[in-house]
Amino acid sequence: MDSLFALSLMTAIFCGLWSALSSSLGLIAWAGFAGCTSFFAAGGKLKGFNRAIFTNLSGVFWAIISIKICEYIEIQHIGAITTAVITFIMCIQAKIKFLDFIPGTFIGSVSTFAANGNWKAVVPALILGAILGYICESSGLWLFKIFNKKDNDK
Repeated sequence: MDSLFALSLMTAIFCGLWSALSSSLGLIAWAGFAGCTSFFAAGGKLKGFNRAIFTNLSGVFWAIISIKICEYIEIQHIGAITTAVITFIMCIQAKIKFLDFIPGTFIGSVSTFAANGNWKAVVPALILGAILGYICESSGLWLFKIFNKKDNDK
Protein backbone atom coordinates (compact mmCIF):
# COMPACT_ATOMS: atom_id res chain seq x y z
CA MET A 1 0.00 0.00 0.00
CA ASP A 2 1.46 3.36 -0.96
CA SER A 3 1.07 6.53 1.12
CA LEU A 4 -1.46 8.17 -1.20
CA PHE A 5 -3.71 5.11 -1.05
CA ALA A 6 -3.51 5.04 2.76
CA LEU A 7 -4.27 8.77 2.98
CA SER A 8 -7.13 8.45 0.49
CA LEU A 9 -8.68 5.52 2.33
CA MET A 10 -8.54 7.14 5.76
CA THR A 11 -9.75 10.47 4.36
CA ALA A 12 -12.70 8.71 2.75
CA ILE A 13 -13.59 6.97 6.00
CA PHE A 14 -13.34 10.06 8.21
CA CYS A 15 -15.01 12.39 5.71
CA GLY A 16 -17.85 9.89 5.39
CA LEU A 17 -18.20 9.91 9.17
CA TRP A 18 -18.13 13.72 9.21
CA SER A 19 -20.84 13.82 6.57
CA ALA A 20 -23.00 11.41 8.55
CA LEU A 21 -22.48 13.04 11.95
CA SER A 22 -22.17 16.76 11.28
CA SER A 23 -25.79 17.50 10.46
CA SER A 24 -27.05 15.42 13.38
CA LEU A 25 -24.81 17.56 15.60
CA GLY A 26 -26.20 20.76 14.09
CA LEU A 27 -23.00 21.56 12.18
CA ILE A 28 -22.66 22.77 8.60
CA ALA A 29 -21.12 19.81 6.77
CA TRP A 30 -19.80 21.76 3.78
CA ALA A 31 -18.13 24.34 6.05
CA GLY A 32 -16.33 21.47 7.76
CA PHE A 33 -15.11 20.29 4.38
CA ALA A 34 -13.93 23.85 3.70
CA GLY A 35 -11.89 23.73 6.93
CA CYS A 36 -10.52 20.31 5.98
CA THR A 37 -9.58 21.61 2.54
CA SER A 38 -7.82 24.57 4.14
CA PHE A 39 -5.80 22.20 6.31
CA PHE A 40 -4.52 20.21 3.34
CA ALA A 41 -4.02 23.27 1.11
CA ALA A 42 -2.02 24.98 3.86
CA GLY A 43 0.45 22.10 3.84
CA GLY A 44 -0.97 19.76 6.45
CA LYS A 45 0.71 18.78 9.69
CA LEU A 46 0.63 21.13 12.68
CA LYS A 47 1.81 24.11 10.62
CA GLY A 48 -1.01 23.64 8.10
CA PHE A 49 -3.49 23.20 10.92
CA ASN A 50 -2.47 26.49 12.53
CA ARG A 51 -2.40 28.33 9.20
CA ALA A 52 -5.87 27.03 8.32
CA ILE A 53 -7.38 27.96 11.67
CA PHE A 54 -5.91 31.46 11.89
CA THR A 55 -6.66 32.41 8.31
CA ASN A 56 -10.14 30.84 8.21
CA LEU A 57 -11.12 32.72 11.36
CA SER A 58 -9.63 35.89 9.97
CA GLY A 59 -11.78 35.47 6.87
CA VAL A 60 -14.88 35.01 9.03
CA PHE A 61 -13.99 38.23 10.85
CA TRP A 62 -13.56 40.22 7.63
CA ALA A 63 -16.81 38.86 6.20
CA ILE A 64 -18.71 39.99 9.30
CA ILE A 65 -17.06 43.43 9.11
CA SER A 66 -18.10 43.67 5.47
CA ILE A 67 -21.67 42.60 6.23
CA LYS A 68 -21.97 45.10 9.08
CA ILE A 69 -20.59 47.98 7.01
CA CYS A 70 -23.12 47.24 4.27
CA GLU A 71 -25.94 47.10 6.84
CA TYR A 72 -25.12 50.46 8.41
CA ILE A 73 -23.83 52.56 5.53
CA GLU A 74 -26.44 53.19 2.91
CA ILE A 75 -24.67 54.65 -0.10
CA GLN A 76 -24.69 53.50 -3.69
CA HIS A 77 -22.21 50.72 -4.44
CA ILE A 78 -21.23 50.24 -0.78
CA GLY A 79 -21.00 46.49 -1.41
CA ALA A 80 -18.47 46.96 -4.21
CA ILE A 81 -16.46 49.52 -2.23
CA THR A 82 -16.44 47.30 0.85
CA THR A 83 -15.47 44.28 -1.22
CA ALA A 84 -12.50 46.14 -2.69
CA VAL A 85 -11.24 47.45 0.64
CA ILE A 86 -11.76 44.20 2.56
CA THR A 87 -10.19 42.15 -0.24
CA PHE A 88 -7.10 44.35 -0.08
CA ILE A 89 -6.92 43.91 3.70
CA MET A 90 -7.37 40.13 3.47
CA CYS A 91 -4.47 39.94 1.04
CA ILE A 92 -2.08 42.44 2.66
CA GLN A 93 -2.49 40.86 6.10
CA ALA A 94 -0.42 37.98 4.70
CA LYS A 95 2.61 40.07 5.70
CA ILE A 96 1.80 38.80 9.21
CA LYS A 97 3.39 35.34 9.50
CA PHE A 98 0.42 33.47 10.98
CA LEU A 99 -1.96 35.03 8.42
CA ASP A 100 0.17 34.28 5.37
CA PHE A 101 -2.17 31.69 3.81
CA ILE A 102 -4.41 33.97 1.72
CA PRO A 103 -6.64 31.18 0.34
CA GLY A 104 -7.56 30.23 3.92
CA THR A 105 -8.71 33.78 4.58
CA PHE A 106 -10.92 33.69 1.50
CA ILE A 107 -12.28 30.26 2.46
CA GLY A 108 -13.34 31.61 5.86
CA SER A 109 -14.85 34.69 4.27
CA VAL A 110 -16.83 32.97 1.52
CA SER A 111 -18.01 30.33 3.98
CA THR A 112 -19.44 33.09 6.14
CA PHE A 113 -21.16 34.74 3.20
CA ALA A 114 -22.49 31.36 2.01
CA ALA A 115 -23.98 30.81 5.48
CA ASN A 116 -25.71 34.22 5.30
CA GLY A 117 -23.38 35.67 7.92
CA ASN A 118 -24.08 32.95 10.48
CA TRP A 119 -20.57 32.96 11.90
CA LYS A 120 -21.70 31.06 15.01
CA ALA A 121 -22.40 28.05 12.77
CA VAL A 122 -19.41 28.55 10.46
CA VAL A 123 -16.66 28.90 13.07
CA PRO A 124 -17.09 25.53 14.81
CA ALA A 125 -17.48 23.76 11.47
CA LEU A 126 -14.28 25.32 10.08
CA ILE A 127 -12.35 24.44 13.23
CA LEU A 128 -13.68 20.89 13.32
CA GLY A 129 -12.94 20.63 9.61
CA ALA A 130 -9.29 21.48 10.22
CA ILE A 131 -9.26 18.87 12.97
CA LEU A 132 -10.84 16.44 10.50
CA GLY A 133 -8.02 17.14 8.06
CA TYR A 134 -5.43 16.53 10.77
CA ILE A 135 -7.10 13.23 11.69
CA CYS A 136 -7.27 12.16 8.04
CA GLU A 137 -3.60 12.92 7.50
CA SER A 138 -2.43 11.36 10.78
CA SER A 139 -4.46 8.20 10.32
CA GLY A 140 -3.30 7.88 6.71
CA LEU A 141 0.33 8.09 7.82
CA TRP A 142 -0.37 5.59 10.58
CA LEU A 143 -1.97 3.12 8.14
CA PHE A 144 0.88 3.54 5.68
CA LYS A 145 3.47 2.85 8.39
CA ILE A 146 1.65 -0.29 9.50
CA PHE A 147 1.54 -1.73 5.99
CA ASN A 148 5.01 -0.48 5.11
CA LYS A 149 6.45 -2.08 8.25
CA LYS A 150 4.90 -5.43 7.35
CA ASP A 151 6.41 -5.19 3.86
CA ASN A 152 9.85 -4.42 5.33
CA ASP A 153 9.63 -7.30 7.83
CA LYS A 154 9.39 -9.91 5.04
